[in-house]
Amino acid sequence: MTPDLHTPADLLQLSGSYWATCALHAGVALDLFTPLAGQPGTAAELAERQHLEPRALAMLLDALTALGLLTKQADRYEAQPAASRFLSRSSAEYLGHIIMHHHHLMAGWSRLDEAVRNGGPLRDPVINACDDSVRESFLMGMFNLASLLAPRIAAGIDLTGRKRLLDLGGGPGTYAVAFCRQYPGLTATVYDLPSTRPFAERVIGAAALSDRVAFHDGDYHQSDIPGGFDVAWLSHVLHADGPEHCARMLAKAVAALEPGGLLLVQEFILDDSKDGPLFPALFSLNMLLGTSRGQSYSGAELTELMTAAGLRDVGRLPLELPNGAGIMAGTV
Repeated sequence: MTPDLHTPADLLQLSGSYWATCALHAGVALDLFTPLAGQPGTAAELAERQHLEPRALAMLLDALTALGLLTKQADRYEAQPAASRFLSRSSAEYLGHIIMHHHHLMAGWSRLDEAVRNGGPLRDPVINACDDSVRESFLMGMFNLASLLAPRIAAGIDLTGRKRLLDLGGGPGTYAVAFCRQYPGLTATVYDLPSTRPFAERVIGAAALSDRVAFHDGDYHQSDIPGGFDVAWLSHVLHADGPEHCARMLAKAVAALEPGGLLLVQEFILDDSKDGPLFPALFSLNMLLGTSRGQSYSGAELTELMTAAGLRDVGRLPLELPNGAGIMAGTV
């Protein structure tokens, strides 16, 4: 939905909204929610435990309380239930990885005007980051996001009778795991860079699916993709490249499919006019900042790319997903 910005107050609130974002990021980076999940504490106690400056910490805790993430009784703070559930490292539903990924992107976003002047990008692709914590926050952040949607998506796509799934650029393998859980007769191969393997093996092992989900090292830009699959799943990989690279990637994915195979593409999909929805439009700017030719694509553009790759009956599946995400399907 397009924001309704008509007054100076509306514009100034939008302009300063990053203050709240930075407070959340600091709370996660300093791991404040884990010790306050179910156990109230004072700023002084938490400062000693986390090796922080007490006065500054109290100011941050008060701001997090004002944001509704903490409660405060006298001088003791405690995480709200949602913060305990999603921001505590001890929770199985921890979302801190994707929040820290957003945090690592902020330096580039602050220079968006420079990227628009020069055509970008201003940073290397996150997957190539030398800093292990940056790469981990990206890959496990993708796991955070996919974990929220993958079971629902797997249940909403009919793969009955299909035996071998290729999760191309599958990162930690979250979707491969979800599809195999949904369809007991299915096996899957996650194809991604060697640096991704430890994260994928952690996720696959935790799901107890190492016997059905394999990891294959490779760079889909440079190497051939193994064949013999009857489903190919490409989730949020096309947006990292320009149309020419996307065409080559899709051609390789199609070549990996047996006759009658199904290719599925999940992306943040723009309207054909490309001026909405809001999240895909903003996400396209994120690609400007971090890739040489990446962008969000419209439904019409994805249809054209998939059809040119040799797919038939290309169309968008009737699945309602957040942030303008959608799934395109076509058959060989």
